[in-house]
Amino acid sequence: QALLVESGGGLVQAGGSLRLSCEGARLAFSTYAMGWFRQAPGKGREFVAAISRSGGSTAYAESVTGRFTIARDNGKNTLYLQMNSLKPEDTAIYYCAADPAYAVVQGIGGPDHWGQGTQVTVTP
Repeated sequence: QALLVESGGGLVQAGGSLRLSCEGARLAFSTYAMGWFRQAPGKGREFVAAISRSGGSTAYAESVTGRFTIARDNGKNTLYLQMNSLKPEDTAIYYCAADPAYAVVQGIGGPDHWGQGTQVTVTP
């Protein structure tokens, strides 16, 4: 069974919203910094957002700043990504990732753990 399990993806029209979740009950969740990455068809995986172990620090890719919000609930072992004002270019498979180092989940190096991904499709 996977250590990280994403959910919440789907099909939405441009301008709409989705909330992704990533459940990590099989990890010592609160000891990991967490991040969201995405991979669009024909492109490499790219950083989207990151959050520190306590949730006190967050970081975002420029392309999603002001539209996406990352959050975590350590009591529920769950990571979230609220996505608003979605655009067709946000279409991708979204992956959550976990690593003890905050810098790693911002895209510097490879996180220790990855989820299986959830598809987000935004239509014009």
